[in-house]
This record gives sequence, C-alpha cells and structure tokens, in this order.
Amino acid sequence: MEEKVNVWKSNLTNGLILGLAGIVYSLVMYFLDLSLNKSQGYVFMIILVVLLYFLLVSYRDNYLHGQISYGQAVGAGAVISLYYAIMMAIFTFILYKFIDTGLTAKQLALAEEMLSKKGMPQASIDTAMQMQAKFMKPGIMSVFVIFGSAFWGIVFSLIVSIFVKKEGNPLIDTPPANQN
Repeated sequence: MEEKVNVWKSNLTNGLILGLAGIVYSLVMYFLDLSLNKSQGYVFMIILVVLLYFLLVSYRDNYLHGQISYGQAVGAGAVISLYYAIMMAIFTFILYKFIDTGLTAKQLALAEEMLSKKGMPQASIDTAMQMQAKFMKPGIMSVFVIFGSAFWGIVFSLIVSIFVKKEGNPLIDTPPANQN
C-alpha cells in the first residue's frame, strides 16, 4: 500500500527555512539602512525563487521518492509560502511595533517625497498621506504581509513547479500491489 505523505508536516521545516532566510535578509537590509530601497525587494524575489526551487526539490527527493507532479509541487510550494508568510508577518509586527517604531514615519516621508517628485498638488499629497497613515499600523501591515507573501509565493510556486516536476513511467516505477 502506498504511504500517504502529509504535505503540511513534511514542509514545515522548508517553510521555516524560507521564513528564516526572509527574516535574516530583512534584518541585513535594515541594518545596512537599505530596507526602503526598492531594488532590494527585487533581489530578494530572485533569492526566494532560488530557495523555493531547492526546497521543492528537497521535498520531492526526501518525501516523494524523487517523483512529483506539477500539482503536488504547486501545493507544496503554496504550503511553504504560507509558513513563510506567517513568519514574515510576525517579524513585521515585531519590527514596526517594538524594534523601530520610527520606520513607519520614514516610509511615509519617502512616499510623500515620491509623490511630490511626480508633481502632485500638495492637497492631494496630504490626502494620500492621511490615507496611507491609516494602513501603516503594525497589525494592519502584518495582515497585508501575510496576503502579499502568500500571493507571491503561490505565483513563484506556479513557475518553479514547472522545473521541479518529475514524473516517472507508471508501468515501471509503480511498486506492485500486495497480493494475498
């Protein structure tokens, strides 16, 4: 009888690895004062894709005997991404609530500067800043981090799973059924 692999349990470690990588990267960018640099976000997306690839290959090889369908890979990637999203949300809450309470003000100042560079009237900028300030609370930001990270994780899983899938010949690779 074929053993059933629990995708949630078997990918908990992979999700923790991805989450820790995200936290370490975020802390390095924070300490280098690059956390508001937009290009660093793109660099981290590449790192996420590469890590997700290796984590899915690890799952395929260690739990599924070297074979995984596209759907299984997408599902495992989504589970890994959900664990990652939860860890990043907790980290974001702690960062904005306890570590650096002035980070929100820095982000708002940067956003205001960008809007003024685009030539928006000051009244419109003030309105936009008031709206944005309502959403820049640690709890609300953490919820957005969960949804955003999970969304991008699923998108990346859809792409990475194309390269991770490995299906064998069912006539050759399927073990014979127990005959009584």
